[in-house]
Parts: sequence; C-alpha cells; structure tokens
Amino acid sequence: MKEHRLTGEGVAAYVRWLREEERSPGTIEKYLRDLRQFAAWLGKREVTKEGVIQWKKDLCTGGKEPATINGKLAALNSFLTFAGWPECRVKGLKLQRRLFRERGRALSREEYQRLTATAREAGKERLALLMETICATGIRVSEVKDITLEAVRAGRAEISLKGKIRAILLPGKLCRKLRKYARAQKITSGALFLTRSGRPLSRKQIWAEMKTLCQGAGVEATKVFPHNLRRLFARCFYGVSRDLASLADVLGHSSIETTRIYLMSTGEEHVKTLERLGLVG
Repeated sequence: MKEHRLTGEGVAAYVRWLREEERSPGTIEKYLRDLRQFAAWLGKREVTKEGVIQWKKDLCTGGKEPATINGKLAALNSFLTFAGWPECRVKGLKLQRRLFRERGRALSREEYQRLTATAREAGKERLALLMETICATGIRVSEVKDITLEAVRAGRAEISLKGKIRAILLPGKLCRKLRKYARAQKITSGALFLTRSGRPLSRKQIWAEMKTLCQGAGVEATKVFPHNLRRLFARCFYGVSRDLASLADVLGHSSIETTRIYLMSTGEEHVKTLERLGLVG
C-alpha cells in the first residue's frame, strides 16, 4: 500500500485547487494555516487514520473551543479528500446548538460608535470609513475591495463569491462620505480602501488597524475585529425589518440557519425577556 506523505508540493496543489473552486481568500488562508499546524504536529511521520485521531485528541486536551477544533478538522478533512485519502478522515465533535452568544464577544452599537469616533480623533479617516462601510452594508472583510468609486456612484456594489453574485445597496449618507473621501485622496476609479502603495487593504491589515483603537475607545479587544461589524449589522437589520430571509440574502448566506447564528442574543438579554413576562407573582 502506498504511503500517505504530506509534502510541500501536495499542499501547493491543494491551494491551487481551492482557488479553482473559488474559495474566498480568508477560507484559503485559514485552511492553509490549519494544515500547516497539522504538518508541524505530524513531523516526518506518515499520514494515517490513527494519527489524525490522535491529533484530534491532542486538540481536545489543548483547551481549545469545540467549534475551533471542528474548524481545524474540517480543513484537514478537506485536504484529505483532495489528496485521495478519504480513509484518513475523522468526524468532528458533536456540538449542542448554542442558544446564546458570548457576552464578552458581542459588539454593541455604542461601542461601535466609540470606535469610529476614536479613529477620527486619531486622524484615521480611512479606518473610520472602512468600519462604517462594513457595518452599514454587512459585507465580509474580504469584500471590501469591491467597494469601488464606480460602486459608490451607482449606489450599489456587485459582489461575486463562490460563483454567486449579489448586489449590495450602499446607503446615501455613506456614499456621500465615500465620494468626499475619494476626492480628498485623489481616487478617480477603482477600490477606495488602499495602502500607500495603492494595493487593496488585506484582512490582516484591517484587523491590526482596528485593534489599535481598543484602548482609546474603551472597548475590550475580544470584541474588536472586522467580522463583529458584520454581526452588528445583522442584528440591527433584523431589529428593523424582522425579515430573516432578506437578511440572509443581504449577507450572502446560502442557509438561513447560518443567519440565525448571527442573531443569537446574550443570556443577559434573555433574562430581561423572561422578567418582562411577569409570570412570577
């Protein structure tokens, strides 16, 4: 039986396949990071079902969240399928459906407003506008590059991901701010959020810039990351529309169950709801 060896060439071929499958840059980066972690753990050993099971056990004893472990296993299983080694795949951990989101991770509207205000006070108008753009439209951080001057003039951005195209409407007030910013930066076409060298901002750059605002804004660092702006948009949108299907379309979700996760309330909010029932004399 031919040995299963994890090689650099095999990983490179897997990355090319992910790109051909039109996986998002964020997904590719995450899968590659998890695969490299497994490779470091594996060393020079052969890939076997027993070895993958042992890695799963080691992850479980490392203090990681079950959802994080499942994410790493999903990345590895994806590679194993691509490599033609499906017999080495393992099952993920069984998770009970979460009813509440973590209180320490939920970003409030007030905290978001403090973050944008802090950015402007520090002279970081690009960062403030970037956060407002994500939070006012619900786009993914990987879709920031699709916010072009042409899209701003049209009042809508066409976003393509995984073979699907969806239209994102841009609020009028946001468009006015973005046009003003483009004039100040002498941007005449293309993407608006650029580095000094004229390249679109990367996910890591956006994440790092947002983290610099935490102390000044008085917001816990665990709450400050681009995807939390998208979650805040989802909660605010649903609070106004009460239309789960429309929200799923705007967010680009293929499953409404994914959208429901964005709308989980904190346990504290649930307790307030119970108190309002007035069922205790």
